[in-house]
This record gives sequence, structure tokens and C-alpha cells, in this order.
Amino acid sequence: MALKGGWAGTILRVDLSTEQITRESTEKYSRYIGGMGIGYKVMWDEVPQGTHPFAEENRIIFGVGPLTGTGAMCSGRTNITSLLPSNPFHGVSDSHMGGHFAVEMKYAGYDAVIIQGKAKRPVWLRIVDQDVTLEDASVFWGDGTFNTIAGITAIMGKSSQVAAIGQAGEHQVNLSVIRTGASHSAGGHGGVMGSKNLKAIGVMGTGSVKIAGDRNAWHKLNKDTFAIVGANNQHVVPSTPQAWAEYHDPSSRWTSQKGLFWGAAPYPIETGEVRPEEVNKIGYRTMKAIKDLGPAGEKYTVRMGGCASCPVRCHSHLHVPELEAYGVSPNVANTCMGFFSPNGVMKGYKVAGKTNDEANVIGRSMGAQIADDYGVWCNYGQLGRDFFWAIDHGYLEKVLPRDEYNSLPLDKIEKGDISFFQDFYRRIAFKEGELATLGEGAWYVAKKWGFGEDYWSYKGNKLWTKLGYPVHHSNESDGVVGGVISSMFNRDAQCHTHQNFLFSGLPTNILKEVAAEHWGAEAIDEVANYTPANQAKAKFTKWSIVRNVLHDSLTLCNWMWPMTVSPLKDRNYRGDTGLEAKFFSMATGFKVSEAELDESAERIFTLHRALTAKQMKSSNLRRDHDQLTGWQFDMDPDKEPFTKGTIKLDRDDYDTALTLFYREMGWDEETGIPTRAQLTRLNLEDVADELERLGLLTA
Repeated sequence: MALKGGWAGTILRVDLSTEQITRESTEKYSRYIGGMGIGYKVMWDEVPQGTHPFAEENRIIFGVGPLTGTGAMCSGRTNITSLLPSNPFHGVSDSHMGGHFAVEMKYAGYDAVIIQGKAKRPVWLRIVDQDVTLEDASVFWGDGTFNTIAGITAIMGKSSQVAAIGQAGEHQVNLSVIRTGASHSAGGHGGVMGSKNLKAIGVMGTGSVKIAGDRNAWHKLNKDTFAIVGANNQHVVPSTPQAWAEYHDPSSRWTSQKGLFWGAAPYPIETGEVRPEEVNKIGYRTMKAIKDLGPAGEKYTVRMGGCASCPVRCHSHLHVPELEAYGVSPNVANTCMGFFSPNGVMKGYKVAGKTNDEANVIGRSMGAQIADDYGVWCNYGQLGRDFFWAIDHGYLEKVLPRDEYNSLPLDKIEKGDISFFQDFYRRIAFKEGELATLGEGAWYVAKKWGFGEDYWSYKGNKLWTKLGYPVHHSNESDGVVGGVISSMFNRDAQCHTHQNFLFSGLPTNILKEVAAEHWGAEAIDEVANYTPANQAKAKFTKWSIVRNVLHDSLTLCNWMWPMTVSPLKDRNYRGDTGLEAKFFSMATGFKVSEAELDESAERIFTLHRALTAKQMKSSNLRRDHDQLTGWQFDMDPDKEPFTKGTIKLDRDDYDTALTLFYREMGWDEETGIPTRAQLTRLNLEDVADELERLGLLTA
């Protein structure tokens, strides 16, 4: 079908082996929306079964969607698809980054950039509208992400955007990132770029994105959305009691309040009480520094930053002058795991003349800066837990050669000396010695260092499955709903759909009303007072995943979307789950319903499942992929599942939840493999044929 608006209409393909640069129409991929959808289609069509992530045959796809660059709220995400090095069977997965790279790519005229082959020497890809060239990257090879991004920006101009890898990616460390802007990292695929000798992509566009619909209607839709949006993670009540608010929740990320300042701003800026109708002050609502770094975060905050088309601003920009003593830039920006992951590597910080709270900010900022510059990914915090498991259980002293072990400045951990980060992350990024095994990912570490079953079954290690990835909004989020969601991907589930709804801050009785309207009664429970699996929970599970996939394809931020609830009492706190379809219809000119757009996302996730079966060579994903490590069923030995105060799962109930979910997805209830009937319904007949040829189609 001819594309009218939304999409740029062109996909750029770069073969690094032949240095051929070609273009093709996006029309072929329009049924897969964009971003993640385009990525999966390319991987299915072009990457042979059993390919290694670092092989020339692998692809890495930078994808954006029909809403990217339109100005739709929170539409500045870039989706990166490839095989995941840290996954033991190298399953397909996605990493994501915010910032402004996505919109610049769209303004340059591209819905996706497909990278294949391997360059003969280090190169970087320069994209200026239709002028696309491969440039010598030898001057940047061996450098960190900060200098690389600054150097290429200096060459291309201030309005360019750059995505780059650090030394970890160059050395094909499994746990490595691709970084853009001041603070936006996509974890997991940096080594794939390194394997292709691709140091960076710089992009600059002078075009625009066409909106097929009426402009006034488009602006009205955007304005209406501003009335629904909350703070970060779509939290819709403030964290403190405020005169305008009927409810408050201390765990809310709507942290703005009287007396809370951006303490390091050039002049005093008070976040204050931001009422829902004050849309020009949305950026004050999320004072993330105090959520991520504690109360001392206020003192160091210059401002909050974020992505293109996002008013929420969830990245803390800090000035930490104490870092200069370590040769590190005092200007730090990050959010969430960027600030949390250093805590896994060190257990506490001491800085002369500073309080513990201040040392906490300084130490975590130091860890975030060093890891980002080297381009090391924390595997959602697992890297640090593996490190301390190896120390505390005597593995590290046993597996490291004596000289290497003695060279480790472990005493700095005891002293809280934050310079330890420089030594630790350098060894991983440059693959120095046996310690660098930590950078290969949990499954590889456990196998090589001989971790026992207790490693997998220990709750404190947070390992969700034996594929080596940790929890990411799992059984704490509506019991088996979060449990099944966390088992469906090939890395930590980056799904926030269910989490944002459940922890929006509204009282449980209101959330239950909203849930019943969408998925049926008994879809959700009171937190940590969970009931057994049922059909409504299965529908909620499916909807959460499908919307996650939809957002990564459009591309919208799943940390904010969907807008299921709102901060407005006069809306009875209801949001609008049809907004994505309204934006898509208006941007592209193809009128679709909410259900029709969800079906397109269901197609994409079903293709992900087929890709997983193909890469695993498994005809039984229930057995080979969806099983847990055990602690989820054995935690809290003094409590039974389905009792108040525990998130403990029941083994039989988890199996039932899988069956109900497979039924909702139209997959074989015994094996979890998509059925031919379902693949046909989703216009994936070729996928059914290929699965059958491989002996993997079971129904």
C-alpha cells in the first residue's frame, strides 16, 4: 500500500563488507508498523538459524516508527534489534535508547537503518539526508563513548546526533551498550557493532515528517494528551499530600513539591506543586534525582532532561565537582539503572569531607560515568550481583590466576574508595584477564566458573530464568501477570505497561474498576496479596505485552505509554487506551481501530516467538524457554502462595497461567509454539511453513 504520512518511506541498508549503500521502500514492512516490527521481519527473512551475534551474517537494525518525529508525546525512542550475545542461544532481542537520535534519523528520511556484513577496518557511518558515507574511524577506535560522540559531533555539526560504542563494544564484550546524547544507552548490542568494525552512526536530517490528517485535529489530539499525562512511569498522583490532589503515594515519581529545588541550577528553581492543568510545568513533576540518588540528589541537580517530544524529563542532569579529582567530568546525566547499577559493584562510598548521602551521589555518579564511557552494560544490575556472588562464595579467588587476583584492588571496596570503578570497568571493557568473564553475562559466568544450583535459586540474585537475565517488573507486579510477562522475552522484560498501571499511585479500588472495564473482573489484586491465575489476568498479560511491542514499533516510550489512567478527577481518573490508534490513524492516513492496531502488534510478538523457537531449535518453548529458576516458588518459606504479604508463586498455578496466556495468544497450549491457524490469521503463513520445514510447528 502506498504510504501517505507518518513513515519516511525509505529504509537505508549498509553492507559493510561490500561498502554498498542502498535504499528500499518501507512499504514492504508497513504491516509490521516500524521499529521493533521492522527489526523482527528483517531478522526472520535474512538471518539464518544458528547465526552467532558476532558473525557477518547477523544484522543490526536501528528502527523508528510512524509516530517518531511527528511531535506525538514521548515518541523519541530508537529501537535496536539483533541477536543478543549474552543470551546462551543468541535469541533475538531489542535494546532501546531515547534522546534525539530517532527523530534526526526520521528527518534524514529513514524509517530504519539495516547494517550487515563487516567492515575491513574501523568505520563510522555518516548520514546527512541522502548523502550517506562510510568514514574512517581509526581516530576514534580505542576511545570511549563521550569523546567519540563529541568528536563526530564536531565533524558533522551541532545539530547532528550520534550513537556510538565504547571500548567494551570494540572488544565484543557481550554486556556492552550503544550510547547517544548525554545519557541514553541501549544495553546489549554494543558488541554486535564492534564485531562489524562499526564505531558509530552520525545522522543529521533537514527534512520533516508528514502528517496525513488534518493539522488542527492533530494539534487538538496532542493537547488532549497533555491533559492525561502524569509524571514519569505515568504516575498520576503526587508523592506528598498536596492541596489539589485527592490522593498521594510516597512511591510515586510525581515528586515535585514546595521546597524541593534543582539545587545546582544557575538560579533557584523550585519544583513546587504542579497541578495537572499546568501543562507548561510538566517538566517539574519528575524530580528523579531524589528518587534515584536519595535526598542529597537535590543539591547536585542542575535540571531534568529527556528525549525528543517528551515533556516529562526523567533524566537527572547533575554537577558533581568532586569527580574532577578522579579525572572524570563533573557533568553527569543518567536515570534509573544508570545510577543504581554501580551499587552492585560497590557496597558503599566514602568521600573525605562529605556526608554519607553526598558520598552516595558522588559514588554512583562516578560509577555511571565510567560504565557509560567504556560502554559496559550492567544486564539490569546482574553484573554486580555476579561479582559479589563470586567474591562471597570464594569463586573469585579460585578462578582468577594468583597474580591477577592479587592485582585486584579489593581493599578499595572495603574502604568505599570510588576509584575502584575505574579499575573494575576497564578490566571488563578491555577483556583484561579472567575477571572479564563477568562481562559475558550470567549464563556464561555460571558455566565457566562453576556456580552451583544455589546461584540460580537464591532469591537475592534475582535471576528470572536460566537464560541468565534478571527480574524486571515480575512477580511483584500482579503475581503471575508479571511472572509470565518476564518469561516471554530473551532478556530482562523491558515491559512497563502493567507496572505503570499497577503502581500509578491511585487506590486499588479505582484500579480494579479500570481493570475490570478493560480485561474483566479479577484481573488485578491488591499489591502482595495475589490470587490464582484466571482468564482476566491472562488478558491483562497479553494486553501488557502487546502494548509494549506496539510502543517499540510506533516508536513511543513504554515508560510513559499507554495512558490507561490520568491525574484528573473529573475524568474519574480514566485515561485513554485508544490514543495510540488515534495518533497512528491521523499520522499515517490509514484509519485503524484500537483492536486492529493491537492485532498488528500481536503479529509482531508472534513473530518474536517464532524467531525464538527457530534460534533455540525448540518445538517446546514451555519446557525450554519459559521455566523459572525456582526461588519464585520457594521464597518466604513461612508463607503460602496467595496469602497477604508475599509475592510467592505456586508452581501449578504458574503452569496454569502459561496455559491461559498461550490460549489468549493462539499458541499451542502444550508447547507454547504459535499454531498454524494463528499464524495464518495474522498473515504469517510463510512463518508457519518455515517452522513446519524445521520440524518446530506443533499444532
